[in-house]
Amino acid sequence: MAYKLRIKFNKYAHMIFIGHLDLMRYFQKAMRRGGVDISYSEGFSPHQIMSFAQPLGVGIYSDGEYMDISVNSLTSEQQLKDALNGVMSEGVDILSVKLLADKTPNSMASVVAASYFVAFREGYEPDFDLAKAAADFYAQDKIMIEKETKKGTRTLDLKEHIYSFSYDPDKNSLYMLLDASSGGNIKPSLVMEQLYREQGRELGEFDLIVTREDMFALKDPDKPGVFISLGEIGDSY
Repeated sequence: MAYKLRIKFNKYAHMIFIGHLDLMRYFQKAMRRGGVDISYSEGFSPHQIMSFAQPLGVGIYSDGEYMDISVNSLTSEQQLKDALNGVMSEGVDILSVKLLADKTPNSMASVVAASYFVAFREGYEPDFDLAKAAADFYAQDKIMIEKETKKGTRTLDLKEHIYSFSYDPDKNSLYMLLDASSGGNIKPSLVMEQLYREQGRELGEFDLIVTREDMFALKDPDKPGVFISLGEIGDSY
């Protein structure tokens, strides 16, 4: 009998500079070091049954990354969590392990939105009133931009892909909930570039400190604007 599990983890410190493919290899080795009885695919080139919700850009922190795995045996979710945390490098912590029902869609297919906190590196803070700029920006009915895609440049209304946007005066930072679906997938840097452009400024390459807070699926397929954290699906330990 195979068990389907969802693992939530964070990514910080030097690990933010590890790319997605290297992160996959890191977890493949961690499964072996931790003694996890992970399932393998069949065929001439067996590989661990493991998938990630969505790749995280290099240099971005995260408190809400997800991967789904299949295991052949399971003592308990807590035991697996402890086993993996015992072999994690500094910069990655296993936050939760959840047992999923067999028919639960995997996280990669489920994710439709992601939340971010955007702060500024010391000495690179904006030279305009960020609170007012953020309020004016989100108050617009439409925010038309040109977006580069694999098929070329297309015009889109950015406002349709921003589900929430607010300013935190205590941290002088921005919170945003963005479209993360396969058809949208809006990056916080794209939003900030447009905000700066509307202020007559140009966003610097290293101005921002971005943290992905969490990722979300649709809570009800018939209610496209109602989300549930990927971490709230399944039985938590």
